[in-house]
Amino acid sequence: MTHPFRAAAPAPKPASFKSADEAANAIARLTAIMDRLEALVNEETARVRSGQLRAAIDLDEEKIELARIFAAESERMRASATMVSTSLPGALERLQARHESFRNLLQMNLTVLATAHAVSEGIIRGVSGELTRKQTPSTYGANGRANQPPPSAAQPLSVSRSL
Repeated sequence: MTHPFRAAAPAPKPASFKSADEAANAIARLTAIMDRLEALVNEETARVRSGQLRAAIDLDEEKIELARIFAAESERMRASATMVSTSLPGALERLQARHESFRNLLQMNLTVLATAHAVSEGIIRGVSGELTRKQTPSTYGANGRANQPPPSAAQPLSVSRSL
């Protein structure tokens, strides 16, 4: 019996391409996957920017599946890099340039997602703080200023995802 926390055996090395045609087809597949991922990421970014978070989540399954396929195809391309560069001169450079523009798009998407996360977290913290402030008695300290509620006065907050 294997231990549940023990590291799994390393994944087998991906098979390299056997011909230039196979490599060209793989490059075409990678490009098509990047095109579809780019469209999904652009759509997700637009939905998050417009506040349609539920609609943005609807894109996750397809995005995850395409990312899985993309990673597998990329590993296979890395395993065959020498053969591809000799049999298809310039193909790897074009693919790397395309990947770099895709990476820049992903960076912008991550920035938008991080901003949405920070804004929503700020809203929740603000609501929680306001509820705590309203539920604690208003008292004054020795210096005549109003006492702030202690952190232990914070009440649990639940959020309903269905309105």
